[in-house]
Amino acid sequence: MHIKSITLSNFRSFKQQPEIHPFSPEMNCVVGRNGSGKSNLFDAVQFVLGCPKFWSLRTEERQSLLHEGSGSAAVNAFVEIVFDNSDNRFSLENSDEVVLRRTIGHKKDEFFLQRKRATKNEIMSLLEGAGFSKSNPYFIVQQGKVNALCTMSDAERLQLLKEVAGTTVYDEKKEESAAKMEENRASIEKINETLEYMENRLEELRGEKEELDAYQKLDRDRRAVEYTLYDKELRRAREGLDEIEHSRNDEVDKLSTLHEEVRNMHDRILAVQADEKTKKNAMKRNAVYVKSLEKDKTAAMTHKTKLDLSCQELEEQLTQGQELLASNKRELAKIKEEIAEAEAELSETVQPEYDEAKAAMTSMTNERDEARRRMEGLYAKQGRGKQFRSKKERDAHLRSQIEELAADRSEKAGSRD
Repeated sequence: MHIKSITLSNFRSFKQQPEIHPFSPEMNCVVGRNGSGKSNLFDAVQFVLGCPKFWSLRTEERQSLLHEGSGSAAVNAFVEIVFDNSDNRFSLENSDEVVLRRTIGHKKDEFFLQRKRATKNEIMSLLEGAGFSKSNPYFIVQQGKVNALCTMSDAERLQLLKEVAGTTVYDEKKEESAAKMEENRASIEKINETLEYMENRLEELRGEKEELDAYQKLDRDRRAVEYTLYDKELRRAREGLDEIEHSRNDEVDKLSTLHEEVRNMHDRILAVQADEKTKKNAMKRNAVYVKSLEKDKTAAMTHKTKLDLSCQELEEQLTQGQELLASNKRELAKIKEEIAEAEAELSETVQPEYDEAKAAMTSMTNERDEARRRMEGLYAKQGRGKQFRSKKERDAHLRSQIEELAADRSEKAGSRD
């Protein structure tokens, strides 16, 4: 088993790194200047293989793994490693290649196996089966580990060999199993205590059951005696109830007769009261009618007096109107005579002056129009070269002006006539 290729995107100093391949199955060497990303490449491998420092990440640690270069900030990153599985070290059937990818963001942390989503536990189980256990982080020898190995004591080297060989995994599992056995032993003791308590309680319940049986038997006897007593009392009560019912029926009959008499009497009283009320209402209506007649009589007398006064006033106004009419007729005759004199004077002196002024005004108007047309003609001659594009347009314009002048001349001749 060996790494065949690595693909990085937005991881640390790698913005968009194309696939890095091929890797030698025996030995590979990464060289470069300081800051070129050698350590970041090894961190990417540890990131995918789930080394302890990359297993549980806080928010700020996630942010530190994202690329922080120019341009828009990266929101997620991923590292993908393709392993050669020709020796079947990874327990996947019919898979010569194993593709592991881990994607990380501000909140998400996803794993992919063979480019399909997988859980964290599935990836851990697969890596532990291939020897990449988080409890044995020596599958990657970091800088300074060789010097520390040379200065270790014998006991430390033995512990290191156990960790490298993977025996510490089994020791941890053994300790976990012992702890679970201890928990199971404590649970068994609690269960035994519970069973003992339940058996004691069962004995107590058996004794209580015998007492309950005796109580139920006595209770049945008690109920039978109570039923007999209640039955006798019920018969006596029914007999007394029958006697009371008979007496009540007799009283009901008497009460019904009395009620009938009272009802008849009440109906008679109501009839008398209704008749009395009807007569009172008739008297009230008659009194109201008499009052209304008196009011009508008073109003009629008042109206008659007003009419008499109006007739007298109208007669006086008629006499005055006749006198006024005669006076107006006399004034109208005088006014007609004055109008006739004014019309004669107007026809003799004012009319000739009016006709001369009208003729002078007409002549001045014609001269003004003639001067305006000449001025417009001069302006038209000045701008005619710019106004028309061709001779046809000019000729058409001149014809229209000639027609307008002829129409004006005919109108003036008609007005003179």
